[in-house]
Amino acid sequence: MRFFIDMRERDSLFAGIDKITVLIYLALVLIGWISIYAAVYQEDHSSIFDISQNYGKQLIWIAIALFLAVIVVLVDIRFFPAFSYLIYIVVILLLIAVLFKGTVVAGSKSWFQIGGFALQPAELAKYATCLALARALSNDFFDMRTIKGKAIAFAIIGLPAILVLLQNDTGSALVFSSYLIAFYREGLSGYLFIAGFAVILLSVLTLLLGPALMIISVAVIAVVSILFIKRNRTNIVKVISIFLVAAAFIFTVEYSFENILQAHQKSRINVLLGKEIDLKGAGYNLNQSKIAIGSGGLKGKGFLQGTQTKYSFVPEQSTDFIFCTIGEEWGFIGSVIVIALYIILIIRLINMAERQRSDFARIYGYGVASVVTFHFIINIGMTIGLVPVIGIPLPFISYGGSSLMAFTLLLFTFVKQDAHRLDLL
Repeated sequence: MRFFIDMRERDSLFAGIDKITVLIYLALVLIGWISIYAAVYQEDHSSIFDISQNYGKQLIWIAIALFLAVIVVLVDIRFFPAFSYLIYIVVILLLIAVLFKGTVVAGSKSWFQIGGFALQPAELAKYATCLALARALSNDFFDMRTIKGKAIAFAIIGLPAILVLLQNDTGSALVFSSYLIAFYREGLSGYLFIAGFAVILLSVLTLLLGPALMIISVAVIAVVSILFIKRNRTNIVKVISIFLVAAAFIFTVEYSFENILQAHQKSRINVLLGKEIDLKGAGYNLNQSKIAIGSGGLKGKGFLQGTQTKYSFVPEQSTDFIFCTIGEEWGFIGSVIVIALYIILIIRLINMAERQRSDFARIYGYGVASVVTFHFIINIGMTIGLVPVIGIPLPFISYGGSSLMAFTLLLFTFVKQDAHRLDLL
């Protein structure tokens, strides 16, 4: 079986490639590069091509990522489903290996140090998991509505998530939950999403109000529900069962918060919920982030004119908090443009997924859209105080080779499948 295209078989290397998606990718990568330059700019290192600085290193990663994109375009479409499981197994082995041989960076033992560069297998795991899910869920015998189907799907995302969690990288581990969007498209009950929302709501309210008041509130809701529903044995049993499950969960929230979460995680949640004001500790990043974005105003301070990010008032200003640089230097208008690019990209990915003729390509496309959406919402949300700071990069923009390579592989593998969507029938 050939896995590389004979160039004579195609009128053009880029025939069928969705050019708008590629242009958005290139625009985001370019925005990321110049934003990293602006975030760490110093007059004694004025050249944007200085490879001793982060922006110079990022240029090297961009070149590697573009090379990978071309390789993906050259690979035969049958390669991806054929080697999905093998790629997944290799990455799982890397996740295990990094637990023993990895380097600790920012408290997470999740990096392989290679000379002056570092590789994070957790980023590649997103790509490998997406491939494995597409392969498993596209099997003719797979059915998401069955217990076996759910077990297989959750095992595929659960294994890398657990290994990443063992590396003390909670943020990256949570990313794997984004695949639930793809599961829903493939038949997962919407009631699970309602249950998930209820879990989040109960957790937040319990931390704010305390378990005792929450138990009373849930009990009152249960009594009122019984008064207004059609009172028969089945409905009453359902309401009582939901109440008991909710009450049991409420009791576990405070215990989990106090005994499972680490001190810095508890502080970040308390700051987000307004229970603590710690501008020099857990709340410092968020406070400085808000100052930087707010100082940009409508039009921004101008390229290389940002002071909050350039002088390191915002920690991680070229990685997790890169959006602060955009907000400060480009202002509200520039921020909206960047957000619009992501929204257009996500909508386009979903539309592309729906037009696929093969189950593998459709499921993979939804997986890509899910991961990009999760990173986009959470990263920007944490810079403006809507979600806890969990430390995940902004796709294609944040500094980092592992992230850029992983997202490039994710995106261009799908772009390739879309260009040849009739060939996977």
